[in-house]
Amino acid sequence: MAALGWLTPRRRSATARSVLAGEASAEAARKTALAEAPPLTGPEAEPEEVRGEAAEEAVEEAPAEPEFPVAGDDLAAAFFDLDNTVMQGAAIFHFGRGLYKREFFRRRELARFAWQQAWFRLAGVEDPEHMQDARDSALSIVKGHKVCELMAIGEEIYDEYMAERIWPGTRALAQAHLDAGQKVWLVTAAPVETATIIARRLGLTGALGTVAESVDGVYTGRLVGEPLHGPAKAEAVRALAAAEGLDLDRCAAYSDSHNDIPMLSLVGHPYAINPDTKLRKHARTNDWRLRDYRTGRKAVKVGVPAAAGVGAIAGGAAAAIALHRRRK
Repeated sequence: MAALGWLTPRRRSATARSVLAGEASAEAARKTALAEAPPLTGPEAEPEEVRGEAAEEAVEEAPAEPEFPVAGDDLAAAFFDLDNTVMQGAAIFHFGRGLYKREFFRRRELARFAWQQAWFRLAGVEDPEHMQDARDSALSIVKGHKVCELMAIGEEIYDEYMAERIWPGTRALAQAHLDAGQKVWLVTAAPVETATIIARRLGLTGALGTVAESVDGVYTGRLVGEPLHGPAKAEAVRALAAAEGLDLDRCAAYSDSHNDIPMLSLVGHPYAINPDTKLRKHARTNDWRLRDYRTGRKAVKVGVPAAAGVGAIAGGAAAAIALHRRRK
């Protein structure tokens, strides 16, 4: 009888698919969590220069407030958005660059990825249409490929494009939760495999991400539910908290985007990190904590000159052409 619900997608699909995506992501996260080797929780978990920079930022940003996170509170956990919260830019776009380098698709597709990434960096917000287009492209590209193949490639892509884009300040916040003995999860619309790689490289517990369907270890080109975005993220956090026995009122969540207000509103300790304009306003209205680790305010807050947008697109196209020529 449950299957009959999909016969009326216009009335039920949004909520039902969000719940399905969230539950699938929570299940995948628990299966791939790094239970066999707890992450480093002492100062040795980070290089000296990164710890120093992160600590300096944290000292400058930290307001006067009760000690948090609370050490030894095993009913609490932390949930971090990925794109522009933990990492500069969008993981799926960096992943696309890496796949292009390995000839998974053509220069025309890379130009689209470059434009989407330029928009993301200039606007500082997630454009649903661009993100959906990127996900559709990624699904068509990976269809027929083995999951283990993409996982191996994802490890290489992290080293090539992502490792140097981690925000030290946000990384320090995650480490504080680990040092307090709490689990830390990434929550992202990026593929769960990519998110899991990033979480492992950062020493986090695991990741909630978009689940792509696979049969016998091969991608089918379809999603389980919908992308883990907006309300679906909240459903994933809710499902994981229930499975892990967490008290959401004692948990923390961190994000840069107003699209994640449903997730942030679930927990007792919401943080706006590098917030977009809408989230900054919402956070101030609701007395949420704010952190901004960017070197300056986003250009979009004072208006982006047309020339800046054209330059970004041209730069992306030039990079694509240069990469193409080097491969010849």
